[in-house]
Amino acid sequence: MSDTVMDARPASGTPDSPRLASRHLPRWSPVAIAAGAIAAAAGIGAGADLSSHIQWGLIALVLFVAGSYAITARVEGRRQAKDRVATSLVWSSFILAVIPLYSLVETTISKGAGVIDGTFLSHSMNNVLTIQPGGGVYHAIIGTLEQVGIATVIAAPLGMLTAIYLVEYGKGRLAKWVTFFVDVMTGIPSIVAGLFILSIWFVALGKAPASGFAGSLALALLMMPVVVRSTEEMLKLVPNELREASLALGVPKWRTTVKVVLPTAVGGITTGVMLAIARIAGESAPIALLVFGSAAINTDPFHDPQSSLPYYIFEQYNNGNQPSYDRAWGAALVLIAFVMILNLIARLIARWKAPKAGR
Repeated sequence: MSDTVMDARPASGTPDSPRLASRHLPRWSPVAIAAGAIAAAAGIGAGADLSSHIQWGLIALVLFVAGSYAITARVEGRRQAKDRVATSLVWSSFILAVIPLYSLVETTISKGAGVIDGTFLSHSMNNVLTIQPGGGVYHAIIGTLEQVGIATVIAAPLGMLTAIYLVEYGKGRLAKWVTFFVDVMTGIPSIVAGLFILSIWFVALGKAPASGFAGSLALALLMMPVVVRSTEEMLKLVPNELREASLALGVPKWRTTVKVVLPTAVGGITTGVMLAIARIAGESAPIALLVFGSAAINTDPFHDPQSSLPYYIFEQYNNGNQPSYDRAWGAALVLIAFVMILNLIARLIARWKAPKAGR
């Protein structure tokens, strides 16, 4: 009997033995698939006489996703292939989003860096012929700093107080209406804010025909809903346990908000305010309606026309000659640098004020 009984366990290493580990593609496989897709797309583009490299890139993207799925499904199975395709689509979307941003920054730097120097940053366009090189952006920088600064002084406190009301005190119909109108104001075009201030400031009150302060009022309208929304979200992230612990000690509600809630969320609130400032720094429509622009330096935002960086770019581009185009690109680079500095400051403040993880 023992001679006829066969061992049911297959010998190790035979084809029937179960695999302890599934097969995996090597780490370099995505790079190899991408290189093959690029080479195939270049061949297809050259063979089809496609002159646009964007078309070549889109063909390579399609081939990369299809090749990733086919090769992974054959080696690792369909389930892993679907996961790899999803990962490929995420990376592809990231690349598609970065390419226009890189192109924008690269073009602005290449066309504007040659214009920026000490003279460009320290002189205005007063008594400068637009068809000749020369002049600068100093008066527009002053106007932007003053107009954005006044708008921030107006909008930041009102926006933060509104957010505190909505989160800490707001209940019932009034809070719902305030939230609704904040959402509506978030999406209004900048030209509408300019028209509103134009009708109030010029028509109803009969004020002076142009001033930087009028433009600041329109910018404050655009900035306020952004501050409200960002501050509201940051206050909602503060744990309720902190509020309850403070109230349990007998601390009044207002003091709990000032001493506990706001210090906890100050990093996120500051970041939101900085992003709101960056959002209004590039607005030109309200400035064109309310400030009118000026070629001379005007340090008084309450009287007479005043320029700004966005309006200066628009004004120079409309001149229609190469020196003006160069000045427009230089001002655009200055404006981008200004916004980048604001975002960098916001990130540094957020990291500085972020709660430290305890050991």
